[in-house]
Amino acid sequence: MKITVVGSGYVGLVTGVCLAEMGHTVTGLDIDEAKVEQMRRGISPIYEPGIEDWMVRNLEKGRLSFTTDKEAAYTKSDVVIIAVGTPQNPDGSADLRFIESVALDLATHVDHDTIAVIKSTVPVGTNHHVKALIDQHLSRDVTVQMASNPEFLREGTALKDCLEGDRIVLGAENPQVHEVLREMYRPFGIPIYTTDIRSAELIKYASNAFLATKISFVNEIAAICEKVDANVDDVAEGMGKDKRIGASFLQAGIGYGGSCFPKDTNALVQIAGDHDHSFHLLESVIHVNRKQQQLLVEKALEAVGSLEGMEVALLGLSFKPETDDMREAPSIVIADQLVYHGASIRAYDPVAADKAKKVLPDTIRYEDTWEAAVQGADIVFILTEWEEIKNLPLERLPGLMNTPNVFDGRNCFSLKEAEAAEVNYHSIGRPCVYAAGKEVVI
Repeated sequence: MKITVVGSGYVGLVTGVCLAEMGHTVTGLDIDEAKVEQMRRGISPIYEPGIEDWMVRNLEKGRLSFTTDKEAAYTKSDVVIIAVGTPQNPDGSADLRFIESVALDLATHVDHDTIAVIKSTVPVGTNHHVKALIDQHLSRDVTVQMASNPEFLREGTALKDCLEGDRIVLGAENPQVHEVLREMYRPFGIPIYTTDIRSAELIKYASNAFLATKISFVNEIAAICEKVDANVDDVAEGMGKDKRIGASFLQAGIGYGGSCFPKDTNALVQIAGDHDHSFHLLESVIHVNRKQQQLLVEKALEAVGSLEGMEVALLGLSFKPETDDMREAPSIVIADQLVYHGASIRAYDPVAADKAKKVLPDTIRYEDTWEAAVQGADIVFILTEWEEIKNLPLERLPGLMNTPNVFDGRNCFSLKEAEAAEVNYHSIGRPCVYAAGKEVVI
């Protein structure tokens, strides 16, 4: 099948590469000439483990190509997948300008009956809006049918998620559209769930909102654990053994971030409000998450009294491991707070430092290793659970730091490890550990 994927961001590039890997002929369309030239050489504009190897393989086999030529891309495709960005407006709603621009381009250039598939996360009703826009501006006597095909990719494991996902959701009004898309995805061997367009659009928002709810819920349980001397790790594990609940997304920490959960939860609240429904539960989820991102600094202030003049090391900056994505990363809120309280900050992230420099305070000093970051520090904040950071030898910190105060926002280490390492260890929802039985002294 000949497929055009519009947009070469995270969703578009991963989707196009995976479809090519399954044997389809895929054209990636983007308006950025420099980015297109880069991708033609097998260089990915996004950080995702393994994707460049897949790009090169499929480029060499002739199954994958990239272009800025809209007419060439639209006139030779059986299916057009729209995977452009839908950033958040100030009121929390989705900005559909890029989607609408693609719709107008498609109406101008398409010369045969085709299927337009919106893979971007869009509000309920967007497919019908785009269909009306296309029909209004079609320059030829052709038919463009719409379908919703929301993505469920996780940054860092996107290739695996694309080819081994739990389900593929296809929303369409015409059974023939369902059949064409079933055939497109048949090589993936993943269960396919078909429904109407509006339900498919809502499935993505509802799924992400539910996962965000689990995260905020366990973080609220962590707060209770700290007050009653319980351990949130044990509580979450006990909860997760119930098959109705499951263990996924029950890890206490400093909240969710990234390109999906913050944007999609806000958008769903906005969608509900637009239809005269107050989504009180999700509003609370968002509130809890904002509060959670401030928790680590509050713990440090409570422990040491003042951060003025303190040397603070941040370990991990991206919103999650295996990505350089800094969108809505908790490190942004935490770094701003630390600067406000007068701390001097040095930071380390194995991948995200360049992107972090664009959004974090410009007074931060970046180091090439975690050892350099913690050398002479008064406090270490662990913000991203990179494998390198999870496996760092905790027992070395007393010898490297001025005072071994560790505030772990991802619960990377067990309490026994912290006790054996003789550090002052503060985590989320668990008892504090103090070196030699003494409280923090600076």
